Amino acid sequence: MVKVSAPGKLLLFGDHAVVHGRPCIVTAVDHRISVSLEKRVDDKIVVNAPDLQIENYIVSPNSLGKPHPKEVMFVLTSILNFFNKYKIKRGLEIKTKSEFSAKVGLGSSSAVTVSTIKGLAELFGTKMTKRELLDLSYKTVLDIQEVGSGFDVAAAIYGGTLYFVAKGKTIEPLKIEELPLVVGYTGVKADTATLVKMVGRRLKEEPKEINKIFDKSQEIVNLAKIELEKSNWKEVGELMNLNQDLLRQLGVSSNELENLVKASLSTGVYGAKLSGAGGGDSMIAITSKESRSAVKNAIEKAGGEIVKVKFQAEGVKKELP
Repeated sequence: MVKVSAPGKLLLFGDHAVVHGRPCIVTAVDHRISVSLEKRVDDKIVVNAPDLQIENYIVSPNSLGKPHPKEVMFVLTSILNFFNKYKIKRGLEIKTKSEFSAKVGLGSSSAVTVSTIKGLAELFGTKMTKRELLDLSYKTVLDIQEVGSGFDVAAAIYGGTLYFVAKGKTIEPLKIEELPLVVGYTGVKADTATLVKMVGRRLKEEPKEINKIFDKSQEIVNLAKIELEKSNWKEVGELMNLNQDLLRQLGVSSNELENLVKASLSTGVYGAKLSGAGGGDSMIAITSKESRSAVKNAIEKAGGEIVKVKFQAEGVKKELP
């Protein structure tokens, strides 16, 4: 048996703009998804995902490309793409285990994809570079979601905090000792693909205006990269506020997110913004140690839920079975 795990992620800067060729900054979080794999003597592929109420879901290698429940699509499409690339076809026993809820928006789909493909490489003795793992995992996510930039896949593979440009044109680890962030969950599950497509439509309809927003986002990301490595949290917070204003202009914020952002800012945090596609899911606030308790209380009073995570987590790794 082989067991592999990969971390979730939080997007710090560059949300949506990264889908359209601009940079972003993403950090890996210590909530991980693990995938255990072993070969079967028959040709059945059996998936168990107890966190998602999937028990003994059985398919054959020939039916991997057919429609399946969304709870198993990332695992099965990962297997399909790996088998096709490396000319393999055989039975498998697979079990997934998650340390975080898929609803929170921490990149569970990318984490399980990366874990599955890395696990298959270990199981079959196939050597894959991180770049090859990124490319195949990114293809898998696109096969299902149709849209995306790959930053969440990169975070799952490389870990730490990354400066990332769409499709992995640039993947640069940042030298950061700490990230004094508080994460609040709105209680609303966002539909990432729908929001990304909506912004894509706006780009087609209003190219000048939307590209101007993306260009400003790029400026903010490049400044944030410098200030993060200097631990200039006040400046980082101001850049977060500017980034959040751009996301409002894109129309991807929500009443729930705005309530949590406003509540955070009322406590005197350095800055706050949504994290990811918007429409719900999570927001982040950067704060001094002295203000952490007040920020958490304010988020909870505003109807949010504090998500306890550690940042700059290790990337994909082989675990003891």
